Amino acid sequence: MFKILTLNNIAVEGLRRFPRSRYEVASEIAHPDAVLLRSHNMHNMEIPDTVAAIGRAGAGTNNIPCDAMAARGVPVFNAPGANANAVKELVIGGMLMGARNLGSAGEYVKTLDETGDDLKKAVEAGKKQFVGFELPGKTLGVIGLGAIGVEVANAALDLGMKVVGYDPSITVRNAWQLSSGVEQEETLDQLFQHADFVTCHVPLLDGTRNLVNADRIALMNKGGVLINFARGGVVDDAAAIAALDRGHLHAFVTDFPTPELIAHQKVTALPHLGASTGEAEENCAIMVAENVKDYLENGNISFSVNFPKARMPRLDAWRITVANANVPNMVGQISTCIADAGLNIEDLLNKSVGDYAYTIVDVNGEPSDSLLEKLRSIEGVSTLRNLGKPVT
Repeated sequence: MFKILTLNNIAVEGLRRFPRSRYEVASEIAHPDAVLLRSHNMHNMEIPDTVAAIGRAGAGTNNIPCDAMAARGVPVFNAPGANANAVKELVIGGMLMGARNLGSAGEYVKTLDETGDDLKKAVEAGKKQFVGFELPGKTLGVIGLGAIGVEVANAALDLGMKVVGYDPSITVRNAWQLSSGVEQEETLDQLFQHADFVTCHVPLLDGTRNLVNADRIALMNKGGVLINFARGGVVDDAAAIAALDRGHLHAFVTDFPTPELIAHQKVTALPHLGASTGEAEENCAIMVAENVKDYLENGNISFSVNFPKARMPRLDAWRITVANANVPNMVGQISTCIADAGLNIEDLLNKSVGDYAYTIVDVNGEPSDSLLEKLRSIEGVSTLRNLGKPVT
Protein backbone atom coordinates (compact mmCIF):
# COMPACT_ATOMS: atom_id res chain seq x y z
CA MET A 1 0.00 0.00 0.00
CA PHE A 2 1.45 3.35 -1.11
CA LYS A 3 0.70 6.49 0.91
CA ILE A 4 0.23 9.84 -0.87
CA LEU A 5 0.28 13.13 1.05
CA THR A 6 -1.53 16.07 -0.58
CA LEU A 7 -0.46 19.57 0.47
CA ASN A 8 -3.05 21.39 -1.67
CA ASN A 9 -6.40 20.54 -3.19
CA ILE A 10 -5.64 18.28 -6.16
CA ALA A 11 -8.25 17.80 -8.88
CA VAL A 12 -10.33 14.69 -8.28
CA GLU A 13 -9.64 13.30 -11.77
CA GLY A 14 -5.96 13.20 -10.89
CA LEU A 15 -6.49 11.48 -7.55
CA ARG A 16 -8.63 8.85 -9.25
CA ARG A 17 -5.42 7.61 -10.92
CA PHE A 18 -4.49 6.10 -7.55
CA PRO A 19 -6.67 3.00 -7.01
CA ARG A 20 -7.85 2.56 -3.44
CA SER A 21 -6.75 -1.06 -3.50
CA ARG A 22 -3.10 0.05 -3.57
CA TYR A 23 -3.08 3.68 -2.46
CA GLU A 24 -4.03 5.74 0.55
CA VAL A 25 -4.37 9.46 -0.26
CA ALA A 26 -4.90 12.11 2.40
CA SER A 27 -3.97 15.66 3.41
CA GLU A 28 -2.69 14.35 6.72
CA ILE A 29 -0.82 11.08 6.58
CA ALA A 30 2.20 9.60 8.36
CA HIS A 31 5.24 8.24 6.52
CA PRO A 32 4.12 9.13 2.97
CA ASP A 33 5.73 7.52 -0.07
CA ALA A 34 4.98 10.56 -2.25
CA VAL A 35 3.79 14.15 -1.94
CA LEU A 36 1.44 15.94 -4.35
CA LEU A 37 1.08 19.71 -4.26
CA ARG A 38 0.41 22.86 -6.23
CA SER A 39 1.55 26.11 -4.58
CA HIS A 40 2.50 24.93 -1.07
CA ASN A 41 6.02 26.09 -0.07
CA MET A 42 8.12 23.05 0.82
CA HIS A 43 11.39 24.91 1.41
CA ASN A 44 10.81 25.29 5.15
CA MET A 45 9.10 21.94 5.51
CA GLU A 46 10.65 18.86 7.09
CA ILE A 47 10.21 16.29 4.32
CA PRO A 48 9.90 12.75 5.74
CA ASP A 49 12.63 10.25 4.90
CA THR A 50 9.97 7.91 3.51
CA VAL A 51 9.18 10.26 0.61
CA ALA A 52 10.32 8.68 -2.67
CA ALA A 53 8.74 11.18 -5.08
CA ILE A 54 7.23 14.66 -5.19
CA GLY A 55 4.68 15.72 -7.80
CA ARG A 56 3.83 19.34 -8.63
CA ALA A 57 0.47 19.68 -10.37
CA GLY A 58 1.74 22.51 -12.56
CA ALA A 59 4.86 23.58 -14.41
CA GLY A 60 6.89 25.73 -12.01
CA THR A 61 8.77 24.08 -9.13
CA ASN A 62 10.23 27.12 -7.34
CA ASN A 63 8.30 26.12 -4.22
CA ILE A 64 10.12 22.76 -3.98
CA PRO A 65 13.77 22.18 -2.89
CA CYS A 66 14.59 20.31 -6.10
CA ASP A 67 18.38 20.24 -5.64
CA ALA A 68 18.13 18.91 -2.09
CA MET A 69 15.69 16.26 -3.26
CA ALA A 70 18.03 15.22 -6.11
CA ALA A 71 20.82 14.73 -3.55
CA ARG A 72 18.46 12.51 -1.56
CA GLY A 73 17.54 10.52 -4.66
CA VAL A 74 13.98 11.87 -4.80
CA PRO A 75 12.69 12.87 -8.25
CA VAL A 76 10.47 15.93 -8.49
CA PHE A 77 7.80 15.64 -11.18
CA ASN A 78 5.87 18.45 -12.83
CA ALA A 79 3.28 18.82 -15.57
CA PRO A 80 4.74 20.96 -18.36
CA GLY A 81 2.29 21.68 -21.14
CA ALA A 82 -0.76 20.47 -19.24
CA ASN A 83 -1.79 24.08 -18.61
CA ALA A 84 -0.44 25.41 -21.92
CA ASN A 85 -3.81 26.23 -23.49
CA ALA A 86 -5.00 28.05 -20.35
CA VAL A 87 -1.91 30.25 -20.25
CA LYS A 88 -1.99 30.79 -24.02
CA GLU A 89 -5.56 32.11 -23.82
CA LEU A 90 -4.62 34.43 -20.97
CA VAL A 91 -1.62 35.80 -22.90
CA ILE A 92 -3.84 36.55 -25.91
CA GLY A 93 -6.29 38.20 -23.54
CA GLY A 94 -3.43 40.16 -21.98
CA MET A 95 -2.30 41.44 -25.36
CA LEU A 96 -5.83 42.62 -26.10
CA MET A 97 -6.16 44.24 -22.67
CA GLY A 98 -2.89 46.10 -23.16
CA ALA A 99 -3.51 47.15 -26.75
CA ARG A 100 -7.11 48.25 -26.19
CA ASN A 101 -6.67 49.67 -22.64
CA LEU A 102 -9.45 47.39 -21.40
CA GLY A 103 -8.42 47.41 -17.76
CA SER A 104 -8.35 51.18 -17.32
CA ALA A 105 -11.44 51.57 -19.53
CA GLY A 106 -13.35 49.19 -17.31
CA GLU A 107 -12.22 51.06 -14.19
CA TYR A 108 -13.34 54.34 -15.78
CA VAL A 109 -16.84 53.05 -16.39
CA LYS A 110 -17.14 52.02 -12.73
CA THR A 111 -16.53 55.63 -11.69
CA LEU A 112 -19.57 56.88 -13.64
CA ASP A 113 -22.65 57.61 -11.55
CA GLU A 114 -24.80 59.23 -14.27
CA THR A 115 -27.96 57.61 -15.60
CA GLY A 116 -29.93 57.67 -18.83
CA ASP A 117 -28.76 60.08 -21.52
CA ASP A 118 -26.18 61.60 -19.17
CA LEU A 119 -24.53 58.19 -18.81
CA LYS A 120 -24.44 57.75 -22.58
CA LYS A 121 -22.81 61.17 -22.97
CA ALA A 122 -20.22 60.37 -20.28
CA VAL A 123 -19.40 57.07 -21.97
CA GLU A 124 -18.95 58.72 -25.36
CA ALA A 125 -16.88 61.55 -23.92
CA GLY A 126 -14.64 59.24 -21.90
CA LYS A 127 -13.88 56.63 -24.51
CA LYS A 128 -11.53 58.96 -26.39
CA GLN A 129 -8.87 58.56 -23.69
CA PHE A 130 -8.80 54.78 -24.22
CA VAL A 131 -8.13 54.64 -27.96
CA GLY A 132 -5.91 51.64 -28.59
CA PHE A 133 -4.48 49.71 -31.52
CA GLU A 134 -5.04 46.37 -33.24
CA LEU A 135 -2.85 43.25 -33.23
CA PRO A 136 -2.49 42.36 -36.94
CA GLY A 137 0.79 43.56 -38.37
CA LYS A 138 2.39 44.06 -34.94
CA THR A 139 5.39 41.97 -33.88
CA LEU A 140 5.25 39.69 -30.85
CA GLY A 141 8.48 38.56 -29.22
CA VAL A 142 8.18 35.24 -27.35
CA ILE A 143 10.89 34.52 -24.78
CA GLY A 144 10.97 30.76 -24.17
CA LEU A 145 9.62 28.29 -26.69
CA GLY A 146 8.48 25.50 -24.43
CA ALA A 147 4.99 24.05 -24.55
CA ILE A 148 3.34 27.36 -23.61
CA GLY A 149 5.58 29.60 -25.70
CA VAL A 150 4.98 27.48 -28.80
CA GLU A 151 1.21 27.68 -28.39
CA VAL A 152 1.35 31.45 -27.84
CA ALA A 153 3.56 31.95 -30.90
CA ASN A 154 1.34 29.85 -33.15
CA ALA A 155 -1.85 31.54 -31.92
CA ALA A 156 -0.40 35.01 -32.49
CA LEU A 157 0.44 34.07 -36.07
CA ASP A 158 -3.19 33.06 -36.56
CA LEU A 159 -4.20 36.55 -35.39
CA GLY A 160 -2.16 38.13 -38.16
CA MET A 161 0.83 39.11 -36.06
CA LYS A 162 4.48 38.73 -36.96
CA VAL A 163 6.18 36.52 -34.36
CA VAL A 164 9.83 36.26 -33.35
CA GLY A 165 11.05 33.82 -30.71
CA TYR A 166 14.12 33.20 -28.59
CA ASP A 167 15.04 29.91 -26.96
CA PRO A 168 18.56 28.52 -27.33
CA SER A 169 17.45 25.31 -25.58
CA ILE A 170 14.34 24.54 -27.62
CA THR A 171 13.64 20.80 -27.74
CA VAL A 172 13.25 18.85 -30.95
CA ARG A 173 9.64 18.08 -30.02
CA ASN A 174 8.76 21.75 -29.52
CA ALA A 175 10.63 22.76 -32.66
CA TRP A 176 8.45 20.37 -34.67
CA GLN A 177 5.31 21.91 -33.15
CA LEU A 178 6.39 25.50 -33.78
CA SER A 179 4.95 27.05 -36.91
CA SER A 180 7.44 27.68 -39.69
CA GLY A 181 6.21 31.27 -39.74
CA VAL A 182 7.87 32.01 -36.39
CA GLU A 183 11.29 33.62 -36.84
CA GLN A 184 13.90 32.64 -34.25
CA GLU A 185 16.28 35.32 -33.02
CA GLU A 186 19.89 34.57 -32.10
CA THR A 187 19.94 36.94 -29.12
CA LEU A 188 17.45 38.44 -26.70
CA ASP A 189 18.49 41.95 -27.70
CA GLN A 190 17.53 41.22 -31.31
CA LEU A 191 14.12 40.02 -30.15
CA PHE A 192 13.48 43.23 -28.21
CA GLN A 193 14.64 45.40 -31.09
CA HIS A 194 11.93 44.00 -33.35
CA ALA A 195 9.07 43.70 -30.85
CA ASP A 196 5.88 45.67 -30.28
CA PHE A 197 4.83 43.08 -27.69
CA VAL A 198 7.04 40.87 -25.52
CA THR A 199 5.77 37.87 -23.55
CA CYS A 200 7.85 35.76 -21.16
CA HIS A 201 7.63 31.99 -20.76
CA VAL A 202 10.69 30.94 -18.76
CA PRO A 203 11.16 29.67 -15.19
CA LEU A 204 12.57 31.93 -12.49
CA LEU A 205 16.22 30.98 -12.08
CA ASP A 206 19.37 32.92 -11.26
CA GLY A 207 19.92 33.33 -15.00
CA THR A 208 16.40 34.59 -15.71
CA ARG A 209 15.92 36.99 -12.79
CA ASN A 210 15.35 40.49 -14.23
CA LEU A 211 15.82 39.01 -17.69
CA VAL A 212 13.57 41.82 -18.92
CA ASN A 213 15.48 44.86 -17.67
CA ALA A 214 15.69 48.57 -18.43
CA ASP A 215 18.23 48.19 -21.25
CA ARG A 216 16.14 45.57 -23.06
CA ILE A 217 12.85 47.39 -22.59
CA ALA A 218 14.49 50.45 -24.14
CA LEU A 219 15.16 48.39 -27.28
CA MET A 220 11.44 47.73 -27.85
CA ASN A 221 9.43 49.75 -30.32
CA LYS A 222 7.94 52.84 -28.68
CA GLY A 223 4.42 52.25 -27.41
CA GLY A 224 4.99 48.54 -26.85
CA VAL A 225 3.19 46.17 -24.49
CA LEU A 226 5.03 43.96 -22.00
CA ILE A 227 3.41 40.78 -20.69
CA ASN A 228 4.57 38.54 -17.85
CA PHE A 229 2.60 35.39 -17.07
CA ALA A 230 5.77 33.39 -16.33
CA ARG A 231 7.05 34.19 -12.85
CA GLY A 232 7.42 37.29 -10.73
CA GLY A 233 11.04 38.39 -10.90
CA VAL A 234 11.59 37.59 -14.57
CA VAL A 235 10.70 41.23 -15.31
CA ASP A 236 12.34 44.12 -13.47
CA ASP A 237 9.09 45.76 -12.37
CA ALA A 238 10.77 49.07 -11.49
CA ALA A 239 12.24 49.27 -14.99
CA ALA A 240 8.83 48.54 -16.51
CA ILE A 241 7.19 51.28 -14.42
CA ALA A 242 9.88 53.77 -15.44
CA ALA A 243 9.32 52.91 -19.12
CA LEU A 244 5.56 53.42 -18.66
CA ASP A 245 6.11 56.77 -16.98
CA ARG A 246 8.25 58.14 -19.81
CA GLY A 247 5.84 56.84 -22.46
CA HIS A 248 8.13 54.25 -24.00
CA LEU A 249 5.84 51.39 -22.91
CA HIS A 250 2.13 51.63 -23.60
CA ALA A 251 1.09 48.97 -21.08
CA PHE A 252 2.34 46.24 -18.75
CA VAL A 253 0.15 43.19 -18.09
CA THR A 254 1.32 40.87 -15.33
CA ASP A 255 0.06 37.98 -13.25
CA PHE A 256 2.24 38.95 -10.25
CA PRO A 257 0.90 42.04 -8.47
CA THR A 258 2.94 44.27 -6.16
CA PRO A 259 1.72 47.45 -4.45
CA GLU A 260 3.67 49.57 -6.94
CA LEU A 261 2.19 47.77 -9.95
CA ILE A 262 -1.36 47.85 -8.58
CA ALA A 263 -1.12 51.61 -8.10
CA HIS A 264 0.00 52.33 -11.66
CA GLN A 265 -2.70 53.34 -14.14
CA LYS A 266 -1.01 51.68 -17.12
CA VAL A 267 -0.50 48.32 -15.40
CA THR A 268 -3.05 45.54 -15.52
CA ALA A 269 -2.19 43.28 -12.61
CA LEU A 270 -4.03 39.95 -12.29
CA PRO A 271 -4.13 37.51 -9.34
CA HIS A 272 -1.90 34.76 -10.78
CA LEU A 273 -4.59 33.41 -13.11
CA GLY A 274 -2.24 31.65 -15.57
CA ALA A 275 -3.44 28.10 -15.01
CA SER A 276 -6.64 28.94 -13.15
CA THR A 277 -9.14 27.02 -15.24
CA GLY A 278 -10.88 23.83 -14.28
CA GLU A 279 -9.51 22.15 -17.39
CA ALA A 280 -5.89 23.11 -16.66
CA GLU A 281 -6.05 22.05 -13.02
CA GLU A 282 -7.50 18.71 -14.06
CA ASN A 283 -4.95 18.15 -16.82
CA CYS A 284 -2.04 18.98 -14.50
CA ALA A 285 -3.33 16.69 -11.77
CA ILE A 286 -3.83 13.78 -14.17
CA MET A 287 -0.40 14.18 -15.75
CA VAL A 288 1.55 14.39 -12.51
CA ALA A 289 -0.47 11.62 -10.83
CA GLU A 290 0.19 9.22 -13.69
CA ASN A 291 3.92 9.93 -13.65
CA VAL A 292 4.23 9.62 -9.86
CA LYS A 293 2.26 6.37 -10.00
CA ASP A 294 4.50 4.99 -12.77
CA TYR A 295 7.56 5.84 -10.70
CA LEU A 296 6.27 4.30 -7.49
CA GLU A 297 5.14 1.09 -9.19
CA ASN A 298 7.66 0.69 -12.02
CA GLY A 299 10.54 3.06 -11.29
CA ASN A 300 10.03 4.89 -14.59
CA ILE A 301 10.78 8.62 -14.74
CA SER A 302 9.03 11.04 -17.10
CA PHE A 303 8.84 14.83 -16.74
CA SER A 304 11.13 15.17 -13.74
CA VAL A 305 12.91 18.49 -13.22
CA ASN A 306 15.84 17.06 -11.27
CA PHE A 307 16.30 13.52 -12.65
CA PRO A 308 16.94 12.16 -16.14
CA LYS A 309 14.17 10.62 -18.21
CA ALA A 310 14.36 6.85 -17.71
CA ARG A 311 11.73 4.43 -18.93
CA MET A 312 12.12 0.67 -19.36
CA PRO A 313 9.29 -1.77 -20.17
CA ARG A 314 8.44 -4.27 -17.44
CA LEU A 315 9.43 -7.89 -17.91
CA ASP A 316 8.38 -10.86 -15.82
CA ALA A 317 11.33 -10.09 -13.60
CA TRP A 318 12.29 -8.46 -10.31
CA ARG A 319 13.09 -4.76 -10.63
CA ILE A 320 15.67 -2.75 -8.67
CA THR A 321 16.17 1.00 -9.10
CA VAL A 322 19.23 2.93 -7.93
CA ALA A 323 19.68 6.70 -7.64
CA ASN A 324 23.32 7.63 -7.30
CA ALA A 325 26.07 10.14 -7.91
CA ASN A 326 27.11 10.36 -11.55
CA VAL A 327 30.58 8.85 -11.12
CA PRO A 328 32.59 6.27 -13.13
CA ASN A 329 32.08 2.51 -12.68
CA MET A 330 28.77 2.80 -10.83
CA VAL A 331 26.99 0.48 -13.27
CA GLY A 332 29.96 -1.88 -13.10
CA GLN A 333 29.73 -2.07 -9.31
CA ILE A 334 25.98 -2.67 -9.44
CA SER A 335 26.39 -5.41 -12.04
CA THR A 336 29.16 -7.10 -10.05
CA CYS A 337 27.06 -7.20 -6.89
CA ILE A 338 24.16 -8.76 -8.79
CA ALA A 339 26.44 -11.35 -10.43
CA ASP A 340 28.05 -12.21 -7.08
CA ALA A 341 24.54 -12.89 -5.74
CA GLY A 342 24.01 -15.48 -8.50
CA LEU A 343 21.43 -13.47 -10.43
CA ASN A 344 21.32 -12.66 -14.14
CA ILE A 345 20.47 -9.20 -15.46
CA GLU A 346 17.47 -9.44 -17.79
CA ASP A 347 17.54 -5.75 -18.76
CA LEU A 348 19.33 -2.59 -17.61
CA LEU A 349 18.97 1.13 -18.23
CA ASN A 350 21.29 3.86 -16.95
CA LYS A 351 20.67 7.57 -17.47
CA SER A 352 22.37 10.64 -16.05
CA VAL A 353 21.96 14.40 -15.87
CA GLY A 354 24.52 16.66 -14.24
CA ASP A 355 25.80 15.25 -10.97
CA TYR A 356 23.17 12.53 -10.68
CA ALA A 357 22.41 9.24 -12.37
CA TYR A 358 19.63 6.69 -12.24
CA THR A 359 19.72 2.99 -13.00
CA ILE A 360 16.88 0.51 -13.56
CA VAL A 361 17.83 -3.19 -13.39
CA ASP A 362 15.59 -6.21 -14.02
CA VAL A 363 16.95 -9.49 -12.61
CA ASN A 364 15.81 -13.09 -12.99
CA GLY A 365 15.35 -13.86 -9.31
CA GLU A 366 14.22 -12.26 -6.09
CA PRO A 367 16.96 -10.01 -4.67
CA SER A 368 18.06 -11.09 -1.20
CA ASP A 369 18.31 -8.69 1.73
CA SER A 370 22.07 -9.13 1.68
CA LEU A 371 22.25 -8.13 -2.01
CA LEU A 372 20.11 -5.06 -1.40
CA GLU A 373 22.26 -4.04 1.56
CA LYS A 374 25.42 -4.52 -0.49
CA LEU A 375 24.00 -2.30 -3.25
CA ARG A 376 23.03 0.36 -0.72
CA SER A 377 26.56 0.36 0.69
CA ILE A 378 28.15 1.32 -2.65
CA GLU A 379 29.66 4.78 -2.25
CA GLY A 380 27.53 7.33 -4.05
CA VAL A 381 24.22 5.45 -3.84
CA SER A 382 21.55 7.72 -2.38
CA THR A 383 18.38 5.66 -2.86
CA LEU A 384 17.70 2.03 -3.69
CA ARG A 385 14.21 0.63 -4.26
CA ASN A 386 13.19 -2.99 -4.64
CA LEU A 387 10.00 -2.97 -6.73
CA GLY A 388 9.59 -6.71 -7.06
CA LYS A 389 7.76 -8.26 -10.00
CA PRO A 390 5.08 -6.31 -11.90
CA VAL A 391 1.58 -6.39 -10.43
CA THR A 392 -0.93 -7.99 -12.79
